[in-house]
Amino acid sequence: MPPKKRTPQNKEIKQNISSSDNNNVKSPSKTADDSIVSTPKHKDKDVDFVILCKDLQVTNSLCNHAWSIWKKASDSMEKMTDSNKQLWAACLFVAAIDMDASTPGFTDVQKAAGLNMKPFLEVMKNLDVNIDIISPKVNSAVSRLEKKYDVSLALYQRFEKIWKDIYAQSAEAESTEIFKSIWTMFLLAKGSFLQMEDDLVISFHLLICVLEFFIKRSPSSLLRPLYSSKLTPTRSSRRNQGKAKPRPPEVNEPLLEVVCKENECSLDEVKNLYETVFSPFLESSGFSKSQELPTFEELSMKFEDVFLKTKDFDGRLFLNGDEKWHQEKPVIAQVESTPKKNEEFSPAVLQTPVRATLYSVQQLRVSLTSASDQPSETLMKYFKNCTVNPTEEIIKRTEHLGEVFSHAFAQVVGPGCSGAGNQRFALGLRLYYRVMESMLKSEEKRLSQHNFSQLLNNSTFHTSLLSCSLEVVMATYGSGLSTDTDLSFPWLLGVFKLHGFDFYKVIESFIKAEPSLNRDMVKHLERCEHVIIESIAWRADSPLFELLQLAGEEGRLEPAEPPAFLHQPPQHLHTAADLYLSPVRPSRSLPPVQDRSPPRAALPSSPPPQPLAQAHRPPKSNSLSHFYKKLYRVAYLRLKRLCTRLLSDHPELELIIWTLLQHTLKDEYELLKDRHLDQLMMSAMYAICKVKFVDLRFKTIVTAYKELPNTIQETFKQVLISEGKYDSIIVFYNMVFMQKLKTNILQYASSRLPTLSPVPHIPRSPYKYPNSPMRVGNVYVSPMKSCASPMTPRSRILISLGESFGNSERFQKINEMVKSSEGTLKRRGDVGSGPKPLKRLRFDTDGQDEADGSKPSGGSALIQKLTEMSSTRNRMQEQKMKEEAESVREEVPSVEKNE
Repeated sequence: MPPKKRTPQNKEIKQNISSSDNNNVKSPSKTADDSIVSTPKHKDKDVDFVILCKDLQVTNSLCNHAWSIWKKASDSMEKMTDSNKQLWAACLFVAAIDMDASTPGFTDVQKAAGLNMKPFLEVMKNLDVNIDIISPKVNSAVSRLEKKYDVSLALYQRFEKIWKDIYAQSAEAESTEIFKSIWTMFLLAKGSFLQMEDDLVISFHLLICVLEFFIKRSPSSLLRPLYSSKLTPTRSSRRNQGKAKPRPPEVNEPLLEVVCKENECSLDEVKNLYETVFSPFLESSGFSKSQELPTFEELSMKFEDVFLKTKDFDGRLFLNGDEKWHQEKPVIAQVESTPKKNEEFSPAVLQTPVRATLYSVQQLRVSLTSASDQPSETLMKYFKNCTVNPTEEIIKRTEHLGEVFSHAFAQVVGPGCSGAGNQRFALGLRLYYRVMESMLKSEEKRLSQHNFSQLLNNSTFHTSLLSCSLEVVMATYGSGLSTDTDLSFPWLLGVFKLHGFDFYKVIESFIKAEPSLNRDMVKHLERCEHVIIESIAWRADSPLFELLQLAGEEGRLEPAEPPAFLHQPPQHLHTAADLYLSPVRPSRSLPPVQDRSPPRAALPSSPPPQPLAQAHRPPKSNSLSHFYKKLYRVAYLRLKRLCTRLLSDHPELELIIWTLLQHTLKDEYELLKDRHLDQLMMSAMYAICKVKFVDLRFKTIVTAYKELPNTIQETFKQVLISEGKYDSIIVFYNMVFMQKLKTNILQYASSRLPTLSPVPHIPRSPYKYPNSPMRVGNVYVSPMKSCASPMTPRSRILISLGESFGNSERFQKINEMVKSSEGTLKRRGDVGSGPKPLKRLRFDTDGQDEADGSKPSGGSALIQKLTEMSSTRNRMQEQKMKEEAESVREEVPSVEKNE
């Protein structure tokens, strides 16, 4: 059962759990030689490697550690695509991070490799050929470095454009000096006062502040008219002060307003940052007392002290035109303008990361213009209808959470950034109240009741809903670059001390209740949901385990759909109210669900009637059942993706692996505690291949796994073995997974397999993209929206496509009928009021032909024929689901092929 040990050339991952160190790569002893590298001590190493170490002034101990990394990597590499010097430089950088050494810095190592940023990071990835070469500590440091570089590059490219719009560049030498000084002051301010330098919006706002500082001190002859016109009052008043004692310069609001407007920034946000961050920076650095422009040399000397503290990369190299730093082309984000009603389709707009982020923030602000940061009149009516009025508690809670959020935001971003945190919280609060009102209206319509006291007095519901609203805001501010920051999910869960399982309950209802969410934000929330399903919900303190334990004690441990129905479409119609009040709310409150079960002959025999004593059991947990349905689908999708890559020659193994994995998730869920779903998936795959004598090494599994979307290396490098002890995935398999499931695994070695679990049905995502109709060729298809007035066949032709047509003949019949209908209308003299050609097909919402729900009149042959050809909406969905199940193209249900 355990993986066999192989020869040194093909050795598997080392299995060492004796240390409680979370890192797989062990750092050298603290008593190591910290003197500068000496050639006689390294005769066993390549001469060129030792020369490189001497050039970079590394210590003997770091040299030894880097060489051991190189030997381990070179023994495992089948083919070297990079030069030895490039790989050696990468090994030295890895060793420096492992040993917390300040030398060599990233800039020094990257220059020694002779590569720009991205190719050098690729060399480091090539170095990571085995699980135990690059530690999670190194992965984290490199990831942070890459994010910081991406933000700096995006800002520098944006700065170059802004510079040309502001300065006329009539005096080349003087303008070049100012250009270099602005960028260096920005780097100095960012490095001195921002703890998190990869927040794109705050960093850009800081750059705007620096621009204002330089513009109002620059000679008007260097400025373009739009900006020079804002200088005269301020500059003349200062000249007229004579010998008066100079005061700290105040912000030139007309000038700042112009700069913000030209760069699509929020003036309020920039002004707040100016007062809380930039002004204190000017005071502390001594620049506020002078009306003169600081020199590049002066700024560069001050920045040197900041740079030496981090030694990651030197942003001043952008100024030298150094191809090693910014020869990469700008990262372009594609913002697609989807067609709206009565509007022509406009082509995709290409934007830079900064512009894309600012545009997203602007759109969010516009969508929340009419929303209030206080409960609306409608909400107050709902509150008053409650048995216990929740108004006071709701307002108290939001005030408290606002203070908590602002404090936590400032701790991460910088001490002076609490104001920026308050502004983001205010946007989240508006969204919170608006979505709450929408949810309550929907529940009122669904349940025909007005008293929601139980839900509205549930603190967890409110904290989750507010967190979800804030997550939308935070993700919008970070949407320009596809990288996570310290403020990315699940940061908010920690701030509000909210369990991921509780947050999960609100996501689906939130998306359905807020039509203004764009496609990217819906995808982001769905990704948050999947992160919770995969790992966060399985943390040791999660309430999920309490629900599972209660279900087991009552003998009702059926957390997932019954196996016979796994292939069916999702039947749950639960809302946030059902999930937060579950299992208090009885299941009979749910609307009836249409029976889509297979013929009776295909179903197992019905269970015998329950004893009378069991009739009084508490109702089944809706939240647990809902969670496990999604867990099964996510797990199977990821497994199928991995099997497609690795076991295409053994398709029969997929169902066996899935059966083992499903058994583990249902009956051995304790294995998931403080672990990740994918760890069980990879272990199940290895176990089945082992007993079926299929040669599949863990190294091969891990290599393929790294290519899947949304994966991180800590998943297979840092797995919980026992309390406080972590090691690689293979150690987890040998010490935990196999020991727990050995008997179950061995039963699959027999030719007579146990009953296999049916494959869960993979439906389309339940989430809709209201602002993004689906494109099919040159036609856009979207759900039919409600109309202000009822439509008739004479005012509009509605077509419901409910089944697979199979060939073009039926479409031809539709075309002929439409033409026939148009001809009839023309002959009747109704040309002026006839229907206009439809630019988009609109599916009916409830299988009906009329927008108001009425049935068509029997006199319309066209409508009658279309009704005969169309099926119900459920059949349409079922056909679509079958097609998607046959070719699972994406890793999660929400992702579509062209995204």
